[in-house]
Amino acid sequence: MARGEGAEQYSATSLLQNKPTGHDGIKVSVKHDRKSRLSVCSKLCYAIGGAPYQITGSALGFFLQIYLLDVAQLDPFYASIILFVGRAWDAVTDPTVGFLVSRSPWTRYGRMMPWIILSTPLAVLCYILLWCVPPFQQGKVAWYLLFYCLFQSLQTCFHVPYSALTMFISSEQKERDSATAYRMTIEVLGTVIGTAIQGQIVGGATASCSPEDFRLEDVLNTSALAPGPQLNVSHVSLDETKQAYVTASLVIGAVYVLCAIVLVLGVKERKDSGQLKSQRPMSFLEGLKLVMGHGPYAKLVMGFLFTSLAFMLLEGNLALFCTYTLGLRNDFQNILLIIMLSATLSIPFWQWFLTRFGKKTAVYVGNLWAVPFLILLVCIGSNLVVAYVVALGSGASVAAAFLLPWSMLPDVVDDFKLKNPDARGHEAIFYSFYVFFTKFASGVSLGISTLSLDFAGYITRRCSQPEAVNLTLKMLVSPVPIALIIVGLLIFNTYPINEEKRKSNRKLLQGLRDSEDSLSDSPELGTVV
Repeated sequence: MARGEGAEQYSATSLLQNKPTGHDGIKVSVKHDRKSRLSVCSKLCYAIGGAPYQITGSALGFFLQIYLLDVAQLDPFYASIILFVGRAWDAVTDPTVGFLVSRSPWTRYGRMMPWIILSTPLAVLCYILLWCVPPFQQGKVAWYLLFYCLFQSLQTCFHVPYSALTMFISSEQKERDSATAYRMTIEVLGTVIGTAIQGQIVGGATASCSPEDFRLEDVLNTSALAPGPQLNVSHVSLDETKQAYVTASLVIGAVYVLCAIVLVLGVKERKDSGQLKSQRPMSFLEGLKLVMGHGPYAKLVMGFLFTSLAFMLLEGNLALFCTYTLGLRNDFQNILLIIMLSATLSIPFWQWFLTRFGKKTAVYVGNLWAVPFLILLVCIGSNLVVAYVVALGSGASVAAAFLLPWSMLPDVVDDFKLKNPDARGHEAIFYSFYVFFTKFASGVSLGISTLSLDFAGYITRRCSQPEAVNLTLKMLVSPVPIALIIVGLLIFNTYPINEEKRKSNRKLLQGLRDSEDSLSDSPELGTVV
C-alpha cells in the first residue's frame, strides 16, 4: 500500500506539471491523449458487439418461461429447475471464464478477441436447439437443460471478454464512458430487436388455447378463474407455434453472427490500454481475495444486485402477467416492445444526466422513477391504453438499469489499480464476478417465481388461471421489485466513489501512466527517478 500511495503522490505533484490539458481539465501528455481517443466508427463497432447478449437475453428473459410452460408443455416444477440450474450454471462459469481470460496470452488478434471469435458459432447453434421441441417426451427436460447450460456457457465466453474489453479500447476514462454510452444505447436497442423479432414472429402464431383445453367444470364454474376472456379460442395450432419459435431463433442467430463480425473487424484491442506496465499477474485466489475485498466494488455489486434483481423479476414474469392477469394475450409483445423502445430513447438522457449531476444521483433517480409505474401496473386492470402508458414511462428506468452498472464499473477498476499498482490481469475478474452475482440472483428469482406459480396452481395452456396465480403474478411484478429497489438503494448509499473521488482517481492514474511513458521514452531518466 505504501508503494501505491507513493506513486499517487509522485504523479499528483511532479508528473502532471507542464502537461497539456485533457478531458475534465486533467493534464495529460499529448502522445497519450491522442493515442487514447476513439473514433465514432470504433465506438459504434464496439457497441454493436454488445447487441447479441441483449438480443438473446431479452428473448430468453421475456419468453423462455412462457415457452417452457405453454409450448414445450413442461410441468412448472421442471421448468423452474431448468431456469434455476441454467442461470446458476451460467453464473458459475462467469468467474471461471473471467480467470481464464485474464490468464490468456496475447495473440495477433488480442487477448479478448479469440474468445469472441471461437464461441460465436457454437453459441448460435445451441441457441437454436434450445427453441426446438424434441420429438420425444422422455428426456425433454434433459434436452432443455443441456442446451440452456451450453448456450449460457458459450455466451459467457463471448460476453466476459467483451465486457472486459472496455478497459482495453482506451485508457482515457471519458473515452471509455463515451464508448459505454454507445454500447448501452445499442444494447438497449438490442433488447428492442430481440423483443421485436421474438414477439412479432411468435405473437402472430400463438396457440392461446383450444376447445379441448377446457374442462366442463371450468365452463360451468368460472368463479374460480380470473376475470377476463374465458373462451379465447385460437385457430393457430401448437405445431405452428413451435415453428414460429424456431424461425425466431434462426433470425436472432443470424443477427448474433453479424454483430460479432462487426465487433471483430471494427475494434482494435490495445495491449497497453487496460493496465499499468509495472503490474504483475495475479493468481486466481489472490485476484479473488483482492477484488472481493475491495470495499467500493463490494458495495457497488451488492447495490446493483438488488436493483437488477428487481428488473429481472419483472422481466421474467411480465409476459405471463400481461397474458393472464391483464387479459392482454394478443398485445403483450407490443407492451414489451414499447418498454424497450422507451428505454432506447432514454439512454442519451441518462448519459447527459450522469455527466451533469453525477452517477450516484443518476442511480437514485433512475431506479426510483420505476416505483410509481410498478404500482400503477397492478392497479390498471385490463386497460390497454393505460398499459401502454405504463410501458412507455417505465422504460426510462430500464435504461438507467442498463447503463449505470457498466458506466460505474470502470471507476471501481481504476480505484483498485491505484490501491494495488502491482496487480495485473484483474479487469476480467471484476466484470465476471459482477455478472456472476447478477446471473445467480436471476436464476434464483426465476426458479422461485416459477415454483410460486406451481404452488399457486398454474395450469399449462389455459386461457384463464386461478385467482391465486393472478395474485402471485401481481406480487412478482410490483411489491417484490419495489422492495428490492429500496434495499439496493440503501446499500448503494454507502458507495464511496462520488464525482470528486472519481476525477481525483483518474488524475492520479493518469500520472502513473505518464510517468511510465516518460521512463520508456527516456531510459536515462530511470536512474533519476
